Amino acid sequence: MRMNKKKKTILVTGAAGFVGWKTCEFLLNDGIRVIGIDNLNNYYDIRLKKWRISQLKNFKNFKFYKHDIENVNAVKDVVKVSRPKAVINLAARAGVRYSVENPFVYARTNTIGTLNLLELCRHYGINKFILASTSSLYAGQRMPFKEALAVNTPISPYAATKKGAEALCYTYHYLFDMDICVVRYFTVYGPAGRPDMSPFKFIEKIRRGLPIEIYGDGLQKRDFTYIDDIARATIKALTVNGYNIFNLGNSKPHTLAKLISLIEHQLGKKAVKKYLKPHKTDMRATWADISRANKILGWVPQTCVVEGIKETVKWHCDNSFVNSIAV
Repeated sequence: MRMNKKKKTILVTGAAGFVGWKTCEFLLNDGIRVIGIDNLNNYYDIRLKKWRISQLKNFKNFKFYKHDIENVNAVKDVVKVSRPKAVINLAARAGVRYSVENPFVYARTNTIGTLNLLELCRHYGINKFILASTSSLYAGQRMPFKEALAVNTPISPYAATKKGAEALCYTYHYLFDMDICVVRYFTVYGPAGRPDMSPFKFIEKIRRGLPIEIYGDGLQKRDFTYIDDIARATIKALTVNGYNIFNLGNSKPHTLAKLISLIEHQLGKKAVKKYLKPHKTDMRATWADISRANKILGWVPQTCVVEGIKETVKWHCDNSFVNSIAV
């Protein structure tokens, strides 16, 4: 039985985040009422988060609350008033390397925050729940990564806390018959992307003539996936029942060197490269098997990395406020 998205209210956590913003935008364009929650933390420059929220506030059917999913009582008040039919949990502490320095905040947001939301769904009869998870769980597994693989060897607190969130999701599906989808994202990029991610850093530093830092030899591969494709697939996950896990990736890995070359081409400038030792939490490569998402969701990524980088660089060049965001 498919969920009719029209005239529904959906709660999206992490609405000021990269994926949250674009997911909200697509839902709003589809005529859905969206309740957005975000704590607007300063993990990266808050001006970009505020810009994303300002874009969403152009829609009359968007309501924003500055709350933290760690604060269950604050979120409960929003749920009681808005009565959403589904929750899309895109709120998370991101950043693999930083999770080693401050693992407790990752556990509080990624795992306990997810538990808070699941409990609210249980108490208020919200049967649809989507959890954004990560390809980082596949560390040490054979590629292309399939959803059926055991993901029991996380190599960062970030991945471990996402594993905890996934485990809780299955428990709530089993105990309370909730329809829950876990979507595992693979290296999302695009316009208005996160400043701590390599595409944003490389574009800004190459534009300014600053050295870019490359951890390792630059031949590590990532399954770079365009933001629009990710948001569309996340929304499609609302339409399935039961407990499901879907890989959401482009399924065409490219090296970091290839990414840099594409950015250089779009900017018409060569990068100054500074090579550093690989970080212990870095995966050598990621590659999504997306056959399950294709079969069940009818989803196929539409944007190749060449076109995606072109659009990303264009957005950066057209939005001068990003020049003052530290990289």
